Amino acid sequence: MKIIVISPNKTLKEQIRQHLQTIDSDREIILFDNGIQKLAQIADQEQPEIIILEDSDHGLNNLKSLEQVSLHYPATALIVLSENASSEFLMGAIRSGVSDVLHLPLVPADLQLAVTRVENKLKQASTSKKVGKVIAFIASKGGSGATFLACNLAYILAAIHNEKVALLDLNLQFGDAALFVSDQIPSNTLADVSSNISRLDASLLASSMVAVLPNFGLLAAPEDAERAVEVKPAHIDALLKLTKNQYDYVILDIGRTLNATSVKALDHADMIFLVLQENLPFIRDSKRLIAALHSLGYDRDKVYLIINRHEKGGDISIEDVEATLNKKVFKSIPNSYEAVSASVNQGVPMLKIAKHDSVTKALQEMAQTLSESAHGVKKSWLANFLG
Repeated sequence: MKIIVISPNKTLKEQIRQHLQTIDSDREIILFDNGIQKLAQIADQEQPEIIILEDSDHGLNNLKSLEQVSLHYPATALIVLSENASSEFLMGAIRSGVSDVLHLPLVPADLQLAVTRVENKLKQASTSKKVGKVIAFIASKGGSGATFLACNLAYILAAIHNEKVALLDLNLQFGDAALFVSDQIPSNTLADVSSNISRLDASLLASSMVAVLPNFGLLAAPEDAERAVEVKPAHIDALLKLTKNQYDYVILDIGRTLNATSVKALDHADMIFLVLQENLPFIRDSKRLIAALHSLGYDRDKVYLIINRHEKGGDISIEDVEATLNKKVFKSIPNSYEAVSASVNQGVPMLKIAKHDSVTKALQEMAQTLSESAHGVKKSWLANFLG
């Protein structure tokens, strides 16, 4: 546990250090003289779990700095010490994401209680159930069908395999994933969650989602470009850290834009499904995208090829795609234009509208493979023999 103490009062800083380390000698306490002006710089350099800050100015002007740190460093808890905190300051501090405001002169028992609350919250997060699997869908080119596949795979994992699934629409500019599986109008979006990131917990996350099924929630993309700019990489990082601990599968619809926000999301991905079709423009863009992902440090084994709208006997075969991209195809989804169009136009998952369609069966096979892998299920020798 790293704790930063910022105060111009040397006696107060030493008092805090001695008290906290007497209770727990494993705590790393670092002292700073600089005030709130360098708060963000200190948070960025040290990455502490807790910052204890003396607000010697007793002013409301500091709240903006506190809010900025809370937004950009959601994993860091802020505890403010104030001698004459007004009720207006207390309310502003809570809205800014401050964990606690303690009165000076300091009561050591109150400080210990505030620090213990933060520690217990961190322990609870670290000892929660196994981390869910994060699967990112990224389109090699517009119109690849990545959003359709992401939404329907998520639905099948929840409906058939009884997994707890979250789908996050991270296509910030043109995201419309909610339209593929629900007729509900999202009351909250990713932008709303980002603007309240300091209050983010399991309850807020669940209430912000479209409940497609009791065990399948979808967090919609911002409704317009102006709100999309509110979503920062730090928000995505905090959101995915929480979501992985609450769901068995976290499906990400990335779109096809690689920027700081989407890259932060891909950092959390266990599998990256690159969706393409069997024609030259898709293959060319896929090759570029694979090279870009590799340059960003993602292992080639983390990227899986999904061929959508596959038709046997076409000009370009699966073998041609594999030879060109130097990579095996993980799954091919057959072309079934009428059934897929009906599903998209009605906003109804394929499993409900065309249960026996070839596309539905292919997605069920994908879900089965993922579920068996996640749960360590081994096929019998007969199943392996039959392919």
